[in-house]
Amino acid sequence: MTSGLWELVLKGVWVTVQLLFLSALVAGAVSFAVGVARTSRRWIVRFLAGFYTEVFRGTSALIMIFWVYFVLPLAFGWQLVPMWAGTLALGLTYGAYGSEIVRGALNAVDPAQREGGVALSFTPWQRMRLILLPQAVPEMIPSFCNLLVELLKGTALVSIMGMGDLAFSGNLVRLALQQSAEIYAYVLLIYFAIAFVITRLMRALERRLKAGIGKVPEPGWSKLTLRRELANAADGGTGGR
Repeated sequence: MTSGLWELVLKGVWVTVQLLFLSALVAGAVSFAVGVARTSRRWIVRFLAGFYTEVFRGTSALIMIFWVYFVLPLAFGWQLVPMWAGTLALGLTYGAYGSEIVRGALNAVDPAQREGGVALSFTPWQRMRLILLPQAVPEMIPSFCNLLVELLKGTALVSIMGMGDLAFSGNLVRLALQQSAEIYAYVLLIYFAIAFVITRLMRALERRLKAGIGKVPEPGWSKLTLRRELANAADGGTGGR
């Protein structure tokens, strides 16, 4: 490929990364808001959160993009730029999946932890912030990692709006060169590279969060350091005898 075509592909990669980051922020906020709401004691809150989850989880992300970009302007008279239309549609759709991850992780926390918070006269918000979320969030990370990779692949759907993401740019290069196999091989490798980076970062985050609650040692500890810490803990636990 010529330098101009490579520049087009790189611009598509940048657009895809931007869309992934923005839609992940929206999906994350929606996931926690709706997921926590689904554990509420008030039935109306649980009903509304469950209704949102079922609607957005049960509809196609592609059709949601059509609605946000093509239908809403006709209904309300305002038009979102493609970046924000894609961000909103993908964020709301994948946020519905994420809300189930949050709900499941919160419900998996030992009930004794909740009872301990009640015994300490913590408010529901204090129990959620100080007891439940610190234990539940590390368990959410593997599922959120999978969801982020799925969101990355879902960003290709915005090409239907003529948005110059990686998929759209790759198709333009394919039409220019008439080399489908080679161009789409490059596109697949780029998607894989981005997904690989996401996976590595999420695993590092998981290790760090679990280390914070004492489930695994901090990354970078050597075996000798770990043995020394365990020996010190044992000596302290026996009063130095």
